[in-house]
Amino acid sequence: MTALARWCLKRRVLVLLLWLAALCGAVTAYALTGSSYSNDYEAPGTESGTAAQRLESAFPDRSGDDDTLVWHTDKGSVRASAVQERMTRTLHEVEKLPGVGSVHSPYDADNGSDGHGGAGSGGRISQDGRTAYASLTFSRPVEEMDAQQVQRVVDTAKKAAGHGLQVEAGGSGIAVTEAPTAQLAEIIGLAAAAVVLFLAFGSLGATLLPLITAVVSVGTAAAGIGVLSRFMTVADFAPMLGTLIGLGVGIDYALFIVTRHRRGLRAGLSVREAALRAVTTSGRAVIFAGATVCIALLGMLILRLSFLNGVALAASLTVVLSVAASVTLLPALLGMLGMRALGRRERRRLTESGPRPDRPTGFAMRWAAFVERRPKMLGAVAALLMAVLALPTLGLHLGTSDQGNNPATTTTRKAYDLLADGFGPGSNGPLTLVGELDGAGDKLAFDQLPDALRGTPGVAQVSGPEFNGSGTTGVITVVPGTSPQSQATSDLVDTLRERVLPAAEAGSTLQVRVGGVTAGYDDFADVIIGKLPLFVGVVIGLGCALLLLAFRSIGIPLKAAAMNVAAVAAAFGVVVAVFQWGWGSEVLGLGGAGPIEPFLPVIMVSVLFGLSMDYQVFLVSRMYEEWRLTGDNRRAVRVGLSETSRVINSAAVIMIAVFGAFVFSGDRIISMFGIALAAAVALDAFVLRTLLVPALMHLLGGANWWLPGWLERRLPRIGIEGPAAPSAPSAPLVSATSMAPDITLSPQRTESLIGLSESAPTVTAHGYRKHEDHD
Repeated sequence: MTALARWCLKRRVLVLLLWLAALCGAVTAYALTGSSYSNDYEAPGTESGTAAQRLESAFPDRSGDDDTLVWHTDKGSVRASAVQERMTRTLHEVEKLPGVGSVHSPYDADNGSDGHGGAGSGGRISQDGRTAYASLTFSRPVEEMDAQQVQRVVDTAKKAAGHGLQVEAGGSGIAVTEAPTAQLAEIIGLAAAAVVLFLAFGSLGATLLPLITAVVSVGTAAAGIGVLSRFMTVADFAPMLGTLIGLGVGIDYALFIVTRHRRGLRAGLSVREAALRAVTTSGRAVIFAGATVCIALLGMLILRLSFLNGVALAASLTVVLSVAASVTLLPALLGMLGMRALGRRERRRLTESGPRPDRPTGFAMRWAAFVERRPKMLGAVAALLMAVLALPTLGLHLGTSDQGNNPATTTTRKAYDLLADGFGPGSNGPLTLVGELDGAGDKLAFDQLPDALRGTPGVAQVSGPEFNGSGTTGVITVVPGTSPQSQATSDLVDTLRERVLPAAEAGSTLQVRVGGVTAGYDDFADVIIGKLPLFVGVVIGLGCALLLLAFRSIGIPLKAAAMNVAAVAAAFGVVVAVFQWGWGSEVLGLGGAGPIEPFLPVIMVSVLFGLSMDYQVFLVSRMYEEWRLTGDNRRAVRVGLSETSRVINSAAVIMIAVFGAFVFSGDRIISMFGIALAAAVALDAFVLRTLLVPALMHLLGGANWWLPGWLERRLPRIGIEGPAAPSAPSAPLVSATSMAPDITLSPQRTESLIGLSESAPTVTAHGYRKHEDHD
């Protein structure tokens, strides 16, 4: 780290140009290749996945995405000549638009009831005659759709509205026009972070440095994620998730280094020495923290789901580039900025009064002392608060939201509601039964299956069967009586698989599998839930192993694991209340209440365990340093809390502002991440790290640092912050280090000793332990 920091400081212009070249190169590559995001929830080996593959091979024309144009009238009927003429003319106009493959009108075969609860053209006109829909097929897959072409389809269809007729459009293709843009969320997050940084630093130059490094690294990563999506499955929310995480950790990592650099300047170091020391020490902590985040994110690879593999690699790429920018680009910028990293008042005070060390004062010291005096009471209050917030997690319902959860003002939500009102809630998520036939006996059994299905509780409509040209594959469409998100629909899928279909297959070689979007979502959720304990165990185990090596203690890793679990549980409680129960979701523009995405727990655990480790390392490493120096647990906890709480709180406020801004992204999934991460960071920083953790450490005393002797001898030694960068020698520092050669002094402690030398030059390391008034 020392060699890297020295090289970056010496060749700062070259470093800046290299980063700009990397950013421009990534953006250029993205512009040339484009992106190909895909929300493919298919889990290999599941029943719905097998059904989808069979359907795609037997019916190639059904492999694309179908959208709908829905119209409704409150007066009269959609069969009225005026309505029919207007909509027929509109559908012909839509069919001629670029990008549209075909349009199937309900008026083309309106010969009365189809016998399955609808009327005409496969039931595309409701029984009351007031709602109708046309099936719309685009010529290209959703991920390749041009938003402007799709918008022309929506605009053309909506021109027919008026005079009592409502026209809406729904489906995955139409949703392209409502795709969220991160620009607003990014601007709000960066603006809020800038305000917090300026209040913390009081210097415009120091405020801009973390923002510049974060923007450059996140911009490079976002373009890289787009290119990555051309070669593997990457979810469409991955770039925005990467931006959310990257801005949060990137600004925070730069904050830690800039804070240490400014501390060195105030202590009288030169710009070069202060930057060198900041990167050599805090830079190591940043690399350690970034590594833990990446390890937690890459833990998703053990689930062996292509959908999550892309998310893990995309988010990890953003974190890696954020760390790289913090330890290379940032020191180069610090060298360019010079003394302007300090505010004018600080520079004037440094000139007039000379260097002085930073010492915790004010509220931080009073709070640390208050926690020391009341550890039992404060610990109980914090634990109770976390338990109350975590209670809603017990009612967590995992499922996949659809356009019924979109904001009420969107056309996709209105189309969803019109279909549900006119044709039943299950019409928005029909089940597809795919049969594999071998001979006349199987065909006869499959022909008789619809009668058994109509008698099954929970089934609203049945259509089919249909067969492919060779007669080896048959399809039956089942419309549930409940919405796709309903637990009753999931129960119907289980009933069909466990009872109805086995009975129909008896005495034949027929194999029928339940597919469709709803069944696919249920299978995807089951796979994740089944592997979740293994995933959480791996992430917790790796995190505890790292902390064990860093702090040589059994208690510290165990407390960290418990705190991380508490933060995740409480954050999920907030998410359940807002998104599943609908508390304030419509007011915030987040749409209606619905289930929690099945992949959210996995990604949340990964991100939160990584981010929580940052604060744990920053807080406990200072306590550990003081413990090694004095052997006094109470003093170690008090000093560690008082000296780190301000930076932890500043970093937390920045992360909360960045994460909270993404609530306005317009995307339900990203809003879930924004609220969950903002809530988790707030609770982690203001309740766990500054209240519950120090309270528990006061109560446990010296047991915090206990490690069996046999394990101590076998563990390798790693240092999070390492030795300080070389600087001008000072007598007190030499004295302290010579008396305690096994102690690695951080720059913060070194500067405290330097400050002591000004007022008490004869103080030794032993005397420093005894005289707390110098703290």
